[in-house]
Amino acid sequence: MTTPRSSDEGADLVNPPFDNLLNFRDVGETINSFLGRKLVRNSLIYRSARPDDATLADRRRLKEEFGIKTVMDLRTKTEHLNAAKKRRAELNLVPVAHAKSNAAAAEPLQIPGITYREIKLTGKNFERHLLKQLSWPSFLNLIFLFVFGFRMKAIAILGREVMLPRGLVGLGLDTLDHCGPEINEALETFLDPSRLPVLIHCTQGKDRTGIVVLLALMIIGVPPQAIDYDYQLSDKELQPEKASRLAEIREIGLSDEFGDTAKDMIDKVARHLDTRYGSLDSYLDGIGFGQDKREKLRDTLAY
Repeated sequence: MTTPRSSDEGADLVNPPFDNLLNFRDVGETINSFLGRKLVRNSLIYRSARPDDATLADRRRLKEEFGIKTVMDLRTKTEHLNAAKKRRAELNLVPVAHAKSNAAAAEPLQIPGITYREIKLTGKNFERHLLKQLSWPSFLNLIFLFVFGFRMKAIAILGREVMLPRGLVGLGLDTLDHCGPEINEALETFLDPSRLPVLIHCTQGKDRTGIVVLLALMIIGVPPQAIDYDYQLSDKELQPEKASRLAEIREIGLSDEFGDTAKDMIDKVARHLDTRYGSLDSYLDGIGFGQDKREKLRDTLAY
């Protein structure tokens, strides 16, 4: 039997790499390579960071080389607003010096011929859960800032006082507990072969994307160490934009550790599903992703 690859091994996950799309990989290929056996079908589930800055060549490759039929976008409204602001700034760059990015920014954000599913993974229930943990003065201050258009300063209050103490793992568990309808909707995407291959992304393609991917892989029966290997690859793959990513993270009141993966994320998620819900199957039943859907997902994605 082939020995699993260590997490510090590795060549480029895409050959050749994209011009301006980070953290892109074929989840099936990554898992199978690590295990040394075929367990997940290749070329059906891809994950990446936000593709907003992808060049024209990158966009063509997604559609023509990888055959992406669906893009699943897990970001919040704030992230979409910030992305739109960045694209407007791209259009004002000097065309000669920034020809690739400027040309892509002039194109529609959504690639023609690809279906887009915007699933705000951390939806209203998640937001209410976080807001309930604020003190009344902080809550009123946050509302004031939102009303007068200081969206990022308002979010920074939530970041400093609630999200930072919870940490990456805590927020991941909160996502499981308070985002059942959204997680169910995301997993249902895998049930329709006509929607595949699918590219899943959030901003970094690390944590929210990681939750959806890990649940799909757990349903298939992928060993935890292989799921963790796929998750941890994000640290290396996101390195080229780490400085700008940390600036975004600090702006919303979070520490630099939020720019990296959590080393115990997969283990803590598995334990949480067992201790709070009794099992993965019980959790999935509770969010509406029942046995019939799980079997269909296995039929579609597993060898």
